[in-house]
Amino acid sequence: MFNDIGPLELVALIVLAVLVFGPDKLPKVIQDVTRTIRKIREFSESAKNDIREELGPEFKDFEFEDLNPKTFIRKQLDNEDLGLKEIRNGFDLKKEMAEVTDAVHSRDADPSSASSAGSSGGRIDMTKKPETPDPDDRPPFDADAT
Repeated sequence: MFNDIGPLELVALIVLAVLVFGPDKLPKVIQDVTRTIRKIREFSESAKNDIREELGPEFKDFEFEDLNPKTFIRKQLDNEDLGLKEIRNGFDLKKEMAEVTDAVHSRDADPSSASSAGSSGGRIDMTKKPETPDPDDRPPFDADAT
């Protein structure tokens, strides 16, 4: 419940509680707080049990933690029926990146495509060359832009 409270913060809370309630009333306040938390937990458990009973036998394996979106997605991704693990394991990221790198550097991944590259030696000129417009052509006009 208090996983994100550090030891220094806990000491500060204890000192603050002693200053606010005083050393005489502090044990009574702690008992009241723990009793209230216990009652809230009992109430929530009874509400969960009532909801499970009302849902019927079709939902006997229903867990309220599954209503959390992260838990729901994690549970669905781990489901063996969908075959997502095979799909996830079918991707070889290093191989894919190597293929992309080879394509960018104009290297052929397999030797069979080298013969179809033609006389240019398998290199493709991908440099952008500015187009020279004809002197008679007017620049495009966009009526909506003006």
